[in-house]
Amino acid sequence: MMQKKQREWLEQWKRFKDSSLFLFQEWIHPNRLEDFQGKRVLDAGCGHGHHALMAARYAEKVVGVDLNAAEVARAETKDLSNIEIVEADLAAMDFREPFDVVYCIGVIHHTDDPDRTFENLKRLTRKGGRLIVWAYSHEGNWLNRVPLETLKRIFLLRLPTGMLVSLSYVLTLLIHPLVWTVYLLPLRFLPYYEYFENWRILPFGKNVQNVFDKLNAPQTDFIRRERIERWFSPADFREVHISPYKGVSWRGSGTKR
Repeated sequence: MMQKKQREWLEQWKRFKDSSLFLFQEWIHPNRLEDFQGKRVLDAGCGHGHHALMAARYAEKVVGVDLNAAEVARAETKDLSNIEIVEADLAAMDFREPFDVVYCIGVIHHTDDPDRTFENLKRLTRKGGRLIVWAYSHEGNWLNRVPLETLKRIFLLRLPTGMLVSLSYVLTLLIHPLVWTVYLLPLRFLPYYEYFENWRILPFGKNVQNVFDKLNAPQTDFIRRERIERWFSPADFREVHISPYKGVSWRGSGTKR
């Protein structure tokens, strides 16, 4: 069954832009954008098209796929001839040829069936090609998994988008003083201690977007370590790299056998 379109993502990418090269490089680590040189690249869940724009500086061809925000991505990438945007379900999309590089950044955990989605991404990666995934982790995310997800189901997802944006600004303003005071102390036991290190690097608007993303996402399946390890099974991949990122997410990549 094809995943249903979710207007929340279209609304998000109409309102926010994400041009953070720093974060993209962090999320695909230890892979580098330079590794995309001359390659056919699939951006699975391209959203606004910002990562496709970064990859297109190096890749011969970038195909960006998104079920909900393809129209926004097309508008943002229209000036680059080596980017093609396709509207499709990540778990069901099909192409004539596999890709040299397939990446799915911050999207697989929002799909109806992350396992099925990963299997399709693997299928679309050529033998000897690289598959890269960045996903929210089950570990380290109790506050997001339990109280926030419950609050979203009961209340937040019923709010108009504009109100959620305003709430995101207010929450970011309230959190910022803590990030620049208490979270500067060597108190690594605090929740999201590593995560907030990035808040001190990123611009205010990007932090607002991160808060909005947490409030706006209609569904999130937080991924356990053993699950991502199963995805990148040694039977299917070599040169596998799996590492936690900022205590709240997983970076996984491997070369397909």
